[in-house]
Amino acid sequence: MLRIYPAIDLRNGQAVRLVQGDYNQMTVYGDNPAEVAKQFRAQGASNLHLVDLDGAKSGNPVNKPVIQAILQVPGLFVQVGGGLRTRARVDEFLSMGVNRVILGTAAIQNPAFAVEMVKAYGADAIAVGVDARNGKAATDGWLETSGEDSFTLCERLADRGIRTIIYTDISKDGLLSGTNLEAYARLSEIKELNIIASGGITGMDELYKLSAMGIYGAIVGKALYTGHMDPKTLFARFKEETV
Repeated sequence: MLRIYPAIDLRNGQAVRLVQGDYNQMTVYGDNPAEVAKQFRAQGASNLHLVDLDGAKSGNPVNKPVIQAILQVPGLFVQVGGGLRTRARVDEFLSMGVNRVILGTAAIQNPAFAVEMVKAYGADAIAVGVDARNGKAATDGWLETSGEDSFTLCERLADRGIRTIIYTDISKDGLLSGTNLEAYARLSEIKELNIIASGGITGMDELYKLSAMGIYGAIVGKALYTGHMDPKTLFARFKEETV
């Protein structure tokens, strides 16, 4: 069954959402992200997806105190990304109680680093975030685009022993326009990978389709904050799976 990860994006200590990764198109949804996490948990969430947007942009985590506060909420499997580009940072956050670290720019620019982290901490503790714009992998908080085809990159990472990939179609993110089901159908054919879908998910019908494809998980963000999806209904329907 599909695992659901409600998303909290962090900037300046607040819970926010961007549109297509544009830092100039930001909406603040809460001044206390830990309270947002508590609310998701009370509504039935088992997992949580956190991104330090300041960290993704700067290359070093900025919102660590906020993340530490969120980790005090019991009963949540928490995965975190944004600015975690060295082994010391990965170790720091896993030791802090984060369940899974998401490597982005560091893994795209140096896949050997991701492989090293998997060997050191285990495949369950490490995910690679592949953010695609027009089919190409983006880096540095989505501000730069590499020349590599995103599907080829996912296949290459799978061959190197990576098991969890969070795949975001930037063109869909934050628009409530529906996700890229065609891309996930293609990714689902890479049998070695657990694919977590992200970007534009708006309704239950999309989640059912992703589940039917065998997609491992889905990150839901703006649809929860705007009322397009009811959190209690969502978490109750997909409450069986964590991690």
